[in-house]
This record gives sequence, C-alpha cells and structure tokens, in this order.
Amino acid sequence: MNIVRIIAIIIFTPLVGGLITGVDRIISARLQGRQGPPLLQPFYDVLKLTEKESIEVNSMHRFFVYVSLVFVVFTTLILLSGGDILLAIFALTLGSVFFVLGGYASNSPYNTIGSERELLQIMSYEPMVLLTCIGLYYAEHSFFIRDIVSAEKPSILYLPGVFIGLVFVLTFKLRKSPFDLSMSHHGHQEIVKGITTEYSGKDLAVIEVTHWYEVIISLTLVYVFFATAAPISHVFAVIACLVVYLFEIIVDNGSARVKWQQALKSAWVVTAIMGTVNLLILSYF
Repeated sequence: MNIVRIIAIIIFTPLVGGLITGVDRIISARLQGRQGPPLLQPFYDVLKLTEKESIEVNSMHRFFVYVSLVFVVFTTLILLSGGDILLAIFALTLGSVFFVLGGYASNSPYNTIGSERELLQIMSYEPMVLLTCIGLYYAEHSFFIRDIVSAEKPSILYLPGVFIGLVFVLTFKLRKSPFDLSMSHHGHQEIVKGITTEYSGKDLAVIEVTHWYEVIISLTLVYVFFATAAPISHVFAVIACLVVYLFEIIVDNGSARVKWQQALKSAWVVTAIMGTVNLLILSYF
C-alpha cells in the first residue's frame, strides 16, 4: 500500500498542479479582458515541448534540472505522506539550489543573471519558510504533518502573523509579480526568460512540471494551518488554499515587478515583524 501511495502522489500531484496552472491562466486572462487558453493548455504545452529537440549546452546544464526535480518530488512525498516538514523544506531548498547551479552551468549571461536573481529569491523567502516550520512546532509540538493536522485546534489560531508572512513570501515561490525576478511567466521579463533562457525541449518541460509540484507544495503549507482532527476542517483548509491562490493571482495581475533590493528588504521586514513577533508572543503564552 505504501508503494501504491507513493506512485499515486508522484502521478497525481503534477496533474493537479497542471490543472491549477490552467485555471490560473484563465483567471489571469479574464482579469486582463481576454478569453484565455483552454483549461488543459499547460498539458498541451508540456507535451509539445517533449516532442521538440533539447539543445544541450553541456551535460551538467541538463543534469542539475533533473536533480532539482528529484528533490522537489521527494519534498512532495514527505509533505503529502504526513512526514517531517522541516526535512521537506530542506529538500525543497536543495532542489532550488541545484536549479540555480543548472543556470550557472550554461555560461550564458542571461542564465547567470537569472541564477543570481534566483539566489536572491531564495534568500528572501527562506527565512520566513523556516520560521513557519518553527512556529508549527511551537504550536503543535511536532514537526510531522500528520501530528499538526491531527490537533484539536487549527494552527492559524496560534500563528496568524506567521501565516500572513508565509502568504507574502509564497509570491516568490509561485513566481508571481511583484517578485517574479528570475523566471517570469509573462512577457515583461527584460532578461529574456531569465534562468531558463538556454533550456529547450524536454528540459524545459521538466522545469514546468517541477513548477507544478511546487504549486502543490506551496498550497500544502497553507493547508496545514487550517486542518485539524475534525473532518470538516479539511474542507475549510481546501477553501483557504483556493482563496490564497486566487489572492496571489490578483496580486500578480495587479502589480509590477519590483527591483531585487525592494524584494529582499520587504521579505525580511515581513519576516521580522510578522514571523518573529508572532513566535515571541507564542513563546511567552
């Protein structure tokens, strides 16, 4: 049964992530006064990419992308199986680091700039994500997802500031404006396609599928704040995930991309105020 569960998570997670991406494109198009693509367009795009030739700059350029996918899949398995959230975040960070190394390996100036901005993004959101793990431990006395979602009261009651900070930095991880610094999904990126400039074909498809996994990972972090031992709470947790993602889409379409200095400063200020203050209050009461 464990093997079946692992296979199901590996297969269905990107399918759900792709569907969410399709909904994202439709809502974004409607907000911009356009009809938008069909719901399954992300899957059509990935299938088309798999049929195209991959131009390999060097072997390491491709290798790092696939290693990044492995770590992201590993993170998904840990989270969705109720495992250690701290271990999952470390694995997710390693996946991001390998993705950056892949950008540097191409020796392209566009990829290099994109890789540097990706590192800045990691530096921006990582402190808040780590504080989220620490806050959940303080609230529920466990790093394991299965224990956190089995508590009598939702974690959001103890960690409102941490939750607000997490939603703020998820804009980085979901690659939304105003913090889409390294790999824009829109046409306003002044460094072409940033860190993905030199990727093509199957390699680019792998990057897109990796992003689908990351979407589910991001929403899972939101989910654990609302889920408890009560079955009805899981319905509210799913609704909270949908509301947060809709909020991220609206912010994405209603804001311009900021400079990296502003992104880094704003993320650290929010982490210091919302995350740290919340944990200090929680530690005293």
